[in-house]
Amino acid sequence: MSEPIWYRSLYWRIAFGFVAMLAALLLAQGFVLLWLTDRIVGPSSRTPQQLVGLVAGDLSTAFAENPNLALEEHVREKFGSIYQPVLVVMRDGRVASNRMSALSPDFIRAMRGRRRLGNPRDGERPFGDRPPGPPPPEGHPPPDGGGPGGPGGPRDGGPGGRWQAETASIMVNDAEIGTVYVPVRPPPPFVAIRELGPQLTWAGLALLTMGAASASLLIFRPAHRRLRTLEQAARALGEGRTDVRAIEGGGDEVSSLAHAFNRMAEDLSTRAAALSASDRARRQLLADVSHELMTPLAAIRGYTETLAMPELSLDASTQQRYLGIIGDETQKLEALIGDLLDLARLEGGGGTLKIEEVPVKELFRRISDRHGPALRDRRITLDVVVQPPGLTIDVDGQRLEQALQNLAANALRHTPEGGRVTLEAEAALEGTRIRVRDTGPGIPAEHLPHLFERFYKADASRSAATMSGSGLGLSIVQAIVERHGGTVTVSNAPEGGAVFEIKLPRPDPT
Repeated sequence: MSEPIWYRSLYWRIAFGFVAMLAALLLAQGFVLLWLTDRIVGPSSRTPQQLVGLVAGDLSTAFAENPNLALEEHVREKFGSIYQPVLVVMRDGRVASNRMSALSPDFIRAMRGRRRLGNPRDGERPFGDRPPGPPPPEGHPPPDGGGPGGPGGPRDGGPGGRWQAETASIMVNDAEIGTVYVPVRPPPPFVAIRELGPQLTWAGLALLTMGAASASLLIFRPAHRRLRTLEQAARALGEGRTDVRAIEGGGDEVSSLAHAFNRMAEDLSTRAAALSASDRARRQLLADVSHELMTPLAAIRGYTETLAMPELSLDASTQQRYLGIIGDETQKLEALIGDLLDLARLEGGGGTLKIEEVPVKELFRRISDRHGPALRDRRITLDVVVQPPGLTIDVDGQRLEQALQNLAANALRHTPEGGRVTLEAEAALEGTRIRVRDTGPGIPAEHLPHLFERFYKADASRSAATMSGSGLGLSIVQAIVERHGGTVTVSNAPEGGAVFEIKLPRPDPT
């Protein structure tokens, strides 16, 4: 897989994950707000008049049962869950509230001042008693500025009257021992912030932490894990290990990068193997060339030193024989060096092939003329078969003739006296096939895969009388054929003997 799947793309995954996380955070925040709203509104779903009556009645009962009641603890315990603040001012000066921080200091001072001034209307009636006298005219406030719940109500014009509060007296045995005040107006915004700020802050931090952790685990962790694997594979590749591969699963950009990395690693592995094989071939070539050159050089040096020794008196025939050996070894050395240079040029792409239309019969005729004396001396028959008879091929005639001459010479070396060598050529759908057959002993199967290697010789398993050759002839044949875009193979014929087959492709019409 080279291209990431769009819906598995890391960018889309991040986008979808961000939207999902944002929706989850908003939903969680909504639940938190509903929970806080329930805490605020639920227990406090009473009007100030109802709340002030509830607190005053509860404290009246509590003080009647226990005159030494711990006021602050009782108020916080009974009404601490109510968001709306309540202020209790006792005659003995004690002050208590369920939420003291939600009350303005000015409001507390005003209510305590009203208590000290001894408002004559405070304490004249217990909670729930109506003031005597007819009700005020419709649309007019009570003349004393009182309101529901007793004097000093929401529109109390007495001291501190600008602080609107519902009031109720705490009565024990028909005696007022204190007053309960509930502000009519809601607490200022800073009070709500001060009260709810810590809870909202901690809830927000918790939601943010959970959202970030979820995003890390669900969005970034899989990609991070595969990136770490890719990093480790890259480090291993840098250390020379070409067998490492990265995980390609996922369908996103990371998997695309892993796919590209694996392809690069495979290319490097192939190139490393080829380089190693080339290095081994180079070392083997140096060893083979050294060995092949050393043999004739040693013979030349030995016979030359023998002829130069003054203490030896050699007759003329012996000297001529030694000089003949030196000449033969020199020719072998020259041929070996020529073959090496020729093979190097062919395999290195040096030289340009001169492609022309060549009649196959003309090629075979030149081969027959070249090896005519050897054929006659050893009474070997050379058969030529060309189908169709006028078959022509587009090749470099000189180079292809060199390859066929090498194959024919190889066949003659391994064909016993009175044997037969056959040169065949036929047109085929894929191109032209040329075969060189002999009636020799054939080639053992274990040698067949190595015959085209440099300096490889299988002579010991074939004709014992033909231990000559540089070992480069078949390598040169393969190089020439491959330069023409063809292939050369070798096999054993069912009736005996070896068969070398050259397949040349049809020329490109363009």
